[in-house]
Amino acid sequence: MNIVYLSSEAVPFAKTGGLADVCGTLPREVAALGHRCTVIIPAFRSVRRSGCAIETTDQSFAIPISSEKLVGGRLLKSHLPHSDVEVLMIDQPHYFDRPSLYGDATGDYPDNAERFTFFCRAALVALQRLGRNVDIVHCNDWQTGLIPGLIRANADRLSTLKDAATILTIHNMAYQGQFPAESFPMTGLKWSEFNHNTYEYYGYWNFLKAGVAMSDLVTTVSPRYAMEIQTPHHGCGLDGVIASRGGRVMGITNGIDTSVWNPSIDENLTERYDVDSWQKGKLANKRSLQAEFKLDVSDDIPMIGLVGRLADQKGWDLILPVIERHVSEGRPTQWMVLGSGDPRIESELKRLATDAPHQVAAHVGFNDSLAHRIEAGSDLFVMPSHYEPCGLNQLYSLRYGTVPVVTSTGGLADTVIDTTAESIAKKTATGFHLWENSPHGLDEAIGRALYLRYHEKKIWDELVRRGMGADWSWRKSASRYVSLYESAIALTETSTELPS
Repeated sequence: MNIVYLSSEAVPFAKTGGLADVCGTLPREVAALGHRCTVIIPAFRSVRRSGCAIETTDQSFAIPISSEKLVGGRLLKSHLPHSDVEVLMIDQPHYFDRPSLYGDATGDYPDNAERFTFFCRAALVALQRLGRNVDIVHCNDWQTGLIPGLIRANADRLSTLKDAATILTIHNMAYQGQFPAESFPMTGLKWSEFNHNTYEYYGYWNFLKAGVAMSDLVTTVSPRYAMEIQTPHHGCGLDGVIASRGGRVMGITNGIDTSVWNPSIDENLTERYDVDSWQKGKLANKRSLQAEFKLDVSDDIPMIGLVGRLADQKGWDLILPVIERHVSEGRPTQWMVLGSGDPRIESELKRLATDAPHQVAAHVGFNDSLAHRIEAGSDLFVMPSHYEPCGLNQLYSLRYGTVPVVTSTGGLADTVIDTTAESIAKKTATGFHLWENSPHGLDEAIGRALYLRYHEKKIWDELVRRGMGADWSWRKSASRYVSLYESAIALTETSTELPS
């Protein structure tokens, strides 16, 4: 198959979150299964600073954004590291040569509708210029949501895409790309296309809704999230649109790059380890972290790790009261936190670290090496997200023998099996779920985990080994995507008319 991935992010070129990890790894794994894969992204400023070799091409183009505005661009070229996967980049400095991908401290860039409309239209021009017949066009998140509809509307002029099946993957339903109706003509589509079945959403036009309505198949990054977004609580206003697609909505859990996240070969660690040497290895990494951050150096004190965005979604309204309680009551726990985001949360963490420097360590910002070391040195990893399309840190934790404590939502529920009498007996348990989404519920789940850690060491050893032995590699997920692509092709070959 010839598969094209369209995304606003892909590691190592541009990243703000998990979308980049997926689009920088999945194409490489699918290519390793014998398929031709190409990735198309905007040529953001970060692309030039990625350290990757970037080539110019002789391909340039101009997109009519309005009757009075013609915007030019050109095509750059690179490859995903350690692969033959070609990466094409839409270069338009006015739109993409900016400090950040989507906005600045004041909010989203005001011309995001224009920026990503240009990207979608230019990507299709680039594909047509390359002259390769495409089997699958795999779009990712709202920034590429116009593409399925543009392909349908221009099928007679897009010869290389006339038989292509389109797939849209939703990585986070909360971000939809919604803009005032008066900017819709920049798509080049007729006003008749602007209706409640396709682009229109309460008087605005909505990139994500268009992608959901017009693509052949819709996927999410975990099976549970695929079900959740069809409910008002998680659908962010588009639950009815998602539900209307029926059996054409499904979830495939993200994988992790096991060449990067693997404690047996991880050069970031003080001591590497595997499933047979985890106790010695994790203890060495724990001691190293304690010394580095001036926590009490003790083998017996449990270390609780947290890595990720400091945002309400991640359950910080549950986490901060629990840390505060452990500190005020002198509980024998240590907290190792890495992340950035909400200034209010950052301030609270800094205060806690100042008030209890031997118990709480907080690194505000991001440090990839430290993220690996926290996963290796912690006993527990806490991730009580209010919603989580997939989540990667719980998968890293399982791989590193760090038992996750999570809420029963999205990918967290799909990947972490709660430790109960039944799951212990069946030998399926890998972590702990909150039985109540509250600070008390989080504290109780941590308490259950630590009881096993110190009083049921045989069961704890089984939890750790089971988590480390599970296969959450991208190779496994890639095989499922290949099956999905084959189904999408069969669907378009047998369907003369697709749902609108």
